[in-house]
Parts: sequence; C-alpha cells; structure tokens
Amino acid sequence: MLISPCRLYRASFRPITLIQHPLPRRLAFAAASHSHAPTTQDDNVLRHVFDSQSFWRSFRHTGGCIATQSKGLFCNRYLTQPQGFLDFSRATVEKCQRLVANVVGASTNKERCSIPYFFDRLSDSLCRVLDMADFVRSTHPDSSWQETATQAYAMLFQFMNVLNTTPDLKAQLEAALGDPEVRAGWTSEEKMVAQILLKDFSKSAIDLPEEKRQAFVNFSNRISQLGTKFIKGMRPELPSISFQHRQLRDVDPLVLQHVTRSHLTGVSIPTVGPVAITALRSMKDEAARRKLYIAGRSTLKSQLQTLQEFLQTRAKVANLSGYRSYADMNLSDKLAQSPAAVHSFLAALSKDNESQTQQEMEEMLFLKKLEKGDEDTSIQIEPWDRDYYQTQLANKQRSRSRRPDFLSAYFSLGTVIQGLSRLFTQLYGVRFEPAPIAPGEVWDPGVRRLDVIDEDKGRIAVLYCDLFARPGKSPNPAHFTLRCSRRISHSEITEASISHPNLDPMQVINDGMAISHNASTNTTYQLPTIALICDFEEPSDQHSDSKESALLSFRNMQTIFHEMGHAIHSILGRTACQVVSGTRCATDFAELPSVLMEHFAADAHVLGLFARHWQTDAPLPYEMVAERLAIERRGQGVETEHQILLAMLDQAYHSDLPLTMEGGFDSTKVLQDVWDRYGSVKEPRETSAQGFFGHLVEYGGTYYSYLFDRAIAGKVWQEVFDGGRHGAAIRRERGRRFRDEVLRWGGSKDGWSCLAGLLGDERLRDGGPEAMAEVGKWGIKD
Repeated sequence: MLISPCRLYRASFRPITLIQHPLPRRLAFAAASHSHAPTTQDDNVLRHVFDSQSFWRSFRHTGGCIATQSKGLFCNRYLTQPQGFLDFSRATVEKCQRLVANVVGASTNKERCSIPYFFDRLSDSLCRVLDMADFVRSTHPDSSWQETATQAYAMLFQFMNVLNTTPDLKAQLEAALGDPEVRAGWTSEEKMVAQILLKDFSKSAIDLPEEKRQAFVNFSNRISQLGTKFIKGMRPELPSISFQHRQLRDVDPLVLQHVTRSHLTGVSIPTVGPVAITALRSMKDEAARRKLYIAGRSTLKSQLQTLQEFLQTRAKVANLSGYRSYADMNLSDKLAQSPAAVHSFLAALSKDNESQTQQEMEEMLFLKKLEKGDEDTSIQIEPWDRDYYQTQLANKQRSRSRRPDFLSAYFSLGTVIQGLSRLFTQLYGVRFEPAPIAPGEVWDPGVRRLDVIDEDKGRIAVLYCDLFARPGKSPNPAHFTLRCSRRISHSEITEASISHPNLDPMQVINDGMAISHNASTNTTYQLPTIALICDFEEPSDQHSDSKESALLSFRNMQTIFHEMGHAIHSILGRTACQVVSGTRCATDFAELPSVLMEHFAADAHVLGLFARHWQTDAPLPYEMVAERLAIERRGQGVETEHQILLAMLDQAYHSDLPLTMEGGFDSTKVLQDVWDRYGSVKEPRETSAQGFFGHLVEYGGTYYSYLFDRAIAGKVWQEVFDGGRHGAAIRRERGRRFRDEVLRWGGSKDGWSCLAGLLGDERLRDGGPEAMAEVGKWGIKD
C-alpha cells in the first residue's frame, strides 16, 4: 500500500492489572556516578519552560509571535480553522491525481527512472493529511476540529484504497523494476522504496478482477470502521460491583473515599481503573478478589461480536490477496517474515523465561499457604492472586530497605527534558531548543514546542510536547509523526514556482511547515514534525513559582524516555525518501530505539546528567534507584510470560481460525486454549478479556514485536553500551555506532542487516526462523 501508519503508541490490554508494555525492572549496575552536565543559557531556559508555568506563559509569545492572525495548526497554511482540513484534503487529492498521471504516463526510460520519486511524493502527500488527521481526531480538545479531521481521514483513506487497487500503478512499477537500465539510475533508497511498494501492492488484491478488487476496498473500509468501534467499545459488562465493608478493610481508605456506600448493598467500586487495580493488589479476601478479577475481564457480548467480525474480515482480505491468513500477509515484510518464525522466537523466549516464572510462582504459593495456614497440596495460585501476592512480596522488600521512596523529588519534568537533551547531545550531537508558539500553532495552551538542533546541520526537526492531563485526553503515552523527513528536489521547487507564481514555492511545497536548506550542499529537506503525548498532572497555578514544577514518578520518567526513543528515531532517520523515513521501518524493529531508552533511564551516569532535587538541587543518590529496580524486578518472569501469551493469542486470532475453526469462530475459546496450553495458570471460563485487547487493531499479528525488541535492546545495551559500565552510556563513539548502524537508516536498510552490523554477528544477516530463535534465546534482560 502507499501508506503505513507512522504512529506508535502503547495502551492497555486489560483494564485492571498491568498489561501495558512492562517498563524495565533490573538490578543496579554500580554506585551512583554523577556525570558532568553541561549548562548553557538555552539549557536552563529548557528546564524553566517545563518547570515554571509563569515563565512558560511569558516565553510562549516571545520572538515576535504576538500577531492575532492564525498561522495554522502546526503552522500548516490550510489549518487556520477546522474547515481547512477538508480544503487540505481536496487539494491533496488533486495533487495526487497529477502524480498518478506522471507515473502512469511514464513511457521512456528517463521517465521511468522517476517512478520511485513520484511514488514517494504520492505517499508523502497522503500521509500529510492522514497522519495529521489521525492525530487531531484523537487529541484535539475541540470537537469541531475532531469532526473535520475525521472527515478528512475518511476521504483520504478511501482515495488511498482506490490507488492501492489501481492496476496501472503496479504495472508501471513492475516494468521499471524489471528493467536493469532503469534500476541503474536509482539510489539504494529508491530501490528499497520500489520493493516495499511492490510488496504492498501484492497485499491489495490488485491482480484480481474488478469485482474482487472492489470487495477488497469494501473490506478494508469495513476493517477501519470495526477497528474504531472495537477501541471505543472497550468497557466491562458491569461498570461496578458491590462488596461488604469487611471485604475491603485492607484497601487504602484514601482510595475508597469517593466510592458509593450503602448500608443495604455495601461498598460499590468500579471494575476497572485505579480503584480496581488497588483493590486487587490489597484485598486479602480471595473470594472478593476473584469476583473483581472476573468482572474486570468480562466485556459486553456486542464487543465480542465486533471483534469476531473484525478478525473474520481481516482474514477475508488476506484470502483475497492470496495469503493463508492475515498474519501470513502482515508478516511478509517484517523481520519475522512468517508465523512460523514468530513461533520460533516465542518458543525460545518462553524456554528461557521458564525457570524464573516457576521460581516466582513458588514464592507466591509459599505466601498463599502461609497466609492460609494450610499445607493442603491442592492450594494453587489463581489468576486473581498474582497482583495481590506480588504486591506482598514487593512490600516485604520495601520494608527491609527501610528507605522511603522520594524519587519523584529528583525528577521535575523540566530536569527530565533537560536531561534528555544533554544525553542526546552526548550521544548524537543534537539538543532541544525551546521555541515560541505562533498564533493557532498548537491545540492547547500547555503544548510546548522544541526545535531539534544538530551541532553540524542546524535545525533538523520540530517536536511538540503535549505532556499534561486535561479532560477527555487519552491517558496513554504516545508518539506521533505528523510529517516525515523528505528531501525536496529542485524540479519540485521549479514546479511550485510555475504553478503558484505569486507564492513562495516552499510555502506551496510544504504547506507552510518547517524546512531546512543547506547552502553548502544546496539541498532542502522538509523537517520531521513530531508530537509526544503524555498525561502527567499539571501543577496548580495557585502555588508559588518555586512549587510550580511537575514532579514525575520514576515510572513516568521511564515513560518519557521510552517515547523520546521513538522521537529520536524519527529525528535521526533523515532519509531522502519519505516512505522509509524514521519510524517507517518494519513494525517488529520500530520499538528497538524506544525500549533501549528504558535502559538509559536507569543508568547511573545518565541520571547523573540531570537528576537533582527540585528544591535543594542535591544530586540523586543512586542507591534509591537501585532499590527501586530490585523491587520492580520481582515478577518479571510472570509478566514476561503474560506478554508471551498475548503474543500467542494475537497470532492465533490472525491465523486461519476466524474462517476455519470447527463449530464456528469463538474468540473466548481461542483465548482459553492459549492460556491452558502455555500459561502457568488457567484463565477463568467466565471471562472475555479479549474484548479489552486494543493492540489487536494496531498490531494485527505483530504484538510479539515488543518482546522481540526488548530482547534485542537488552543485547544492544550489553554489547554496544557495555551495560552502562564505565560511563559507556554517555560516550559519543557508542552513540555514533548505534546511530550509524540503526537510527540513520530509518526503514531504508533491512533490519537484520542493521543488527548484524551493529552486533558483529553475521548469523543474523539473512534473518529467518533460526535468527528469530537466536533472539529468543537472548531472553529479556532488563
């Protein structure tokens, strides 16, 4: 297909326990080492922009940005008002039609040499609307913007599906690829773009008769609708359930202060959310835990019907395209390449994880028997026991450490952003520079803009940080690429000058958004434009200026490091072609930079760059982090097993089962079969937890990717960055190695080749089931 989503985000599978991608749990490497932290005026401004609300209010309109006329959302000249999204879409369709005519009309070898270039511009034009519209419809607080963004997305999505099933486009691409003389004129990136697009055409039933091609388009549109419906329908069958007061006596009263109480019905608590999570972790009454666990993992029948139609429609699309299953189709251009290779990885990883899981289950069982005062051999750990007994084990370790957890005092949001800038300067030679906000540029007054400055190339990206909570905003942290990097050709500039003689050609080409020009090389790039979304609590304006800072928990600090890993991939993956820019690489390779950043977030030398007490400016004692990591490491085996089960479930749902299962497709039975076969505990028959598995929509047979990239990240951390020993985590030569072998390529180089070069292991270069199994053997080494 001509476009694949740039967006990467994390969300939850089940709503009551920690199913989201697990954050790092690992032991300390060494004693604290507070690294030299360079301080500049911009560096201090960066901190104050996030830590002082009054400073931000005065800064955001500096630099002459006091005009009242809107410059447009993201400085896009079309988006000065909501209706502009539709104008933007119509103008894009017209531009795309001209580009299609250029491809279809190419008849000479010289013209065919430009086919990858025109395809890349076609993809870029579509993504400009689709990626921005997808972001705005999910993030903008104004419903009028949401509505027009949704309409724009639907218009361009429909147009894209028509292009993906246009035989003339595929025929021209095949003819160009098949001509050695034409291929000889292409860059390596253009060759990769042509190969990627031809593979994507093969997934679009393009060689079928018109009737079946139309069926493919209809199915694709239906999948999009059902996916949205499924995400919106993730809620439990029972919003709340009642307990007797005595059953909740172990739950923190502060957590229960806003719940409904009645002398007749007892205490009514929600079945999902923070209260339910806390209750599951603290209720001693096993019957009560069981009741809450089952209620929180039971969804509406209508949600299961939506899921069934969604998975069956995906399977039909795959069959139309000549694939046995949707997983076969979706994995064909990933590092795994096939479901069999995914199974090889998961089987090897499961074997590596088995002993740790067994040890953790035995520790929980010991506690359960001790609590019950019963040596009955029939007692076993049940699924509703896991969070409770893991919490008990963690509390025992905390009590032994006898040190209160005040880590958040060392992680004001401003110092964390400052620390990331310092880290990227050390590793890659790039830094963050806060920029004023133009009228109409952002969707909320709390959004900060950072320009990314390379020490040699100048400004190379624009980063919007929407990090504070507000009503209606998704709580899930996310990275959005609103616009990818792409080199703007001289012919494109000439074309714009002729078509719009009264306008600046760059305004025409890039819709008013950021570009950079290098006079020495005479090259012009559109800059990657990125948005980071978090849901941190915003400090109250009522406090004095010294108390305005938002203090992050250790977990939230890790989260922003993770999301910045995606951002730095988008920033440094600066390719000439948009199709392979930044995070536009294989899905099962895209999480590597972000997961690797979680290791940096716990490194003593990295923390020494920035972690200081928000009031006293005292450096963070690393022993506090070491103790925290030791506590969090408990339960890693069980959590890894759970992620493996989810990956196996994802594979099963995207196999041929939705259309071939004996007796008709039953998503609940499939889940139970996976847990029965591979899990340490069985899933209760009353539940239907798959109704909360939102990742099925985005990942579609690639949920294993996070585990896969965690295994790779652990290996890279140890071998490239020496596990953080002796300050390797902040050394330029180590960062340069990772940048040159992985980040700079985006998706323009095969991921296995990147890994082989990075790790010096030729066994990995050709990929396949053997390479996948080798990665599984590395295990999860957080």
